[in-house]
Amino acid sequence: MVKINWTDRAINDLQDIADYIARDSIRYAQLTVDKLFNHPAILIDKPDLGRIVPEFEDETIRELIKGNYRIIYRKVTEFRIDIITVHHCARLLNNK
Repeated sequence: MVKINWTDRAINDLQDIADYIARDSIRYAQLTVDKLFNHPAILIDKPDLGRIVPEFEDETIRELIKGNYRIIYRKVTEFRIDIITVHHCARLLNNK
């Protein structure tokens, strides 16, 4: 079984998303963040489910798409996945 670890950067991304959406709807902000936070649980049994992130061309860096967001993660070991960032699909992803 795989353990999912949220990095500080990914948690900050979720907070930024919540802050932005909350300007219009606090309820929708919470629903969106909850969905984004819970979606990677699917990786517990299927860690290779996401596609390889084309900007990185590294088999260990993959992504799940949830709505308008890319949940980018790294397979650190067979038993650990780090969520690296949550990124809006409309924005360019810097591969540095």
